[in-house]
Amino acid sequence: MAGLQDDARRRRWERRAEWPLTAAAILYLVAYAVPILEPGLATAWATTAHVSGWLLWAVFAVDLAVRLVLSEDRGAFLRGHPLDVAVVVLPLLRPLRLLRLITLLSVLNRHAADSLRGRVAVYVGGATVLVVVVAGLAVLDAERGAPGALIETYPDAVWWALTTISTVGYGDLYPVTDSGRGVAVGLMVAGVALLGTVTASLASWLIDRVRDVEVEQQAATRGDVHALQAQVAALREELAAARAASGPGSAGPVAPGPERGQGRGSR
Repeated sequence: MAGLQDDARRRRWERRAEWPLTAAAILYLVAYAVPILEPGLATAWATTAHVSGWLLWAVFAVDLAVRLVLSEDRGAFLRGHPLDVAVVVLPLLRPLRLLRLITLLSVLNRHAADSLRGRVAVYVGGATVLVVVVAGLAVLDAERGAPGALIETYPDAVWWALTTISTVGYGDLYPVTDSGRGVAVGLMVAGVALLGTVTASLASWLIDRVRDVEVEQQAATRGDVHALQAQVAALREELAAARAASGPGSAGPVAPGPERGQGRGSR
């Protein structure tokens, strides 16, 4: 009973903290992106963004600690929430907390959220946009100013992220630093995972469509069979009624032919 109460308290905390954490995630992305997009930012603003990022990271850490304390099976909680742990442990992955924003799309698109494929489409679309935005910022931060760097602007970084996550890889832009290559590895893994999810979802949709067509065809065939059976039954009833009307011992109608008397007279 205590375990159930603890889990209920944790769920209440998660419901109450969801919107504040979503706002904190948005603020974190702003604090993370502004110094990268504006390298000439004044020192005071750059310091403010840096301090704000660490304060928001502390908010995520406190949230994880509270949820962990309110969980009865803390090991199971940590195993079941690897992204939340990564958000706190790995600074590069902290912006992935913005995946909570995808739930807003499911609220706006309740019809899609009613089905598993609809939820997958919403989550995959939101995750793709988020990963491309964050990877572009990360690779630009790592590459800008490096000797021989090819990625010097954010549009180039986004173009590189799109070609990498789609596994196209034109080769016109590529990272030259170790940090940039690390971002590229993570982006490649994310691209394969997202493409696999999209492919599986599309295959599932096609299979369901084929199954629906087969079910419709089988239903139509069964309807034709039932109609034929009804017609055969009606014909049998008509034949039975005709035999009953002709009287007992009747062999049914006789084909007309020449009478025997006429045949003898003709001889």
